[in-house]
Amino acid sequence: MKPAWEAGADASTVRLRRLQRAVRRNIPLYFLFVPVIVFFAIFKYAPMFGLVIAFKDYNFADGIMGSPWVGLKHYEMIFGNPQMLQIIRNTLLLSILGIVVGFPVPIALAIMLNEVRRRWFKQWVQTLVYLPHFLNWVIVGGIVITIFSQQSGIVNHWVEKWTGEAFPFLYNETSWVAIFIGSGIWKGAGWGAIIYLAALTAIDPHLYEAAGIDGAGKWRQMVHVTLPGISPTVVLVLILSIGNVMEVGFEQVTNLQNQGVSDVSEVISTYMYKFGLQRAQFSLSTAMGLFESLVGLLLVVTANRIARAYNHELW
Repeated sequence: MKPAWEAGADASTVRLRRLQRAVRRNIPLYFLFVPVIVFFAIFKYAPMFGLVIAFKDYNFADGIMGSPWVGLKHYEMIFGNPQMLQIIRNTLLLSILGIVVGFPVPIALAIMLNEVRRRWFKQWVQTLVYLPHFLNWVIVGGIVITIFSQQSGIVNHWVEKWTGEAFPFLYNETSWVAIFIGSGIWKGAGWGAIIYLAALTAIDPHLYEAAGIDGAGKWRQMVHVTLPGISPTVVLVLILSIGNVMEVGFEQVTNLQNQGVSDVSEVISTYMYKFGLQRAQFSLSTAMGLFESLVGLLLVVTANRIARAYNHELW
């Protein structure tokens, strides 16, 4: 009988050889992965060097390295600005509402599409709900304005007939938030459903047959088979969505906001645009962007730790 240390050495050697064989077998796949690594290295990681200007008084003449170091000056300016708290509140409000209201929609849409048995009808519905994803926010914003405009909107045409007075949907804060959330759901729900449709195909059909034999109807099959089957995907997408809580789409806000609703529509992305590009306050906007990214990272790590308790962690 071999000593324990020899048996352990043999086991380590076997694992090493298996790893070497796996590496050799997957060399073509690694070559395919090289362009992805190069892309992220050049366009994602290399620009991170520029984050140093968040702690400098950056100007074009001196460059990144030559600009004077000012430490946390820009963060003191940001959080000393009374408007900043309102901007952060607006960002969190719109993001959280988007997740709470919009996150279940692609799941429900995928489950309903999965239940459709007529192939032609399913294909037509899929095409119609996917199409908005490919429209630019300029186009979507134009559609929203055409529908809800106070002067010539389709909805106000009927509202005015019924009530005698048009309603300012795009200038009322409550209705603007509802339109903002609704337009985001309309544009993204179909595309988001693709992920869940792919997850649904991985569920064993025999589970539905067994549930049916046990007397479970469609609703109980959905609760006890479908939802548990796609729960890892749901948790994964939720973690990634939570990481983007501080990032409200700049294009969507810009194309829908107006001065009448600036108290609820001014968010971090529009703030960085106005100060960073329009006023050339590059250090200030970079500091704000770094703060936004750090908060997103903290939220992702926290959400992943919570998911780990249910064995659905991302890493």
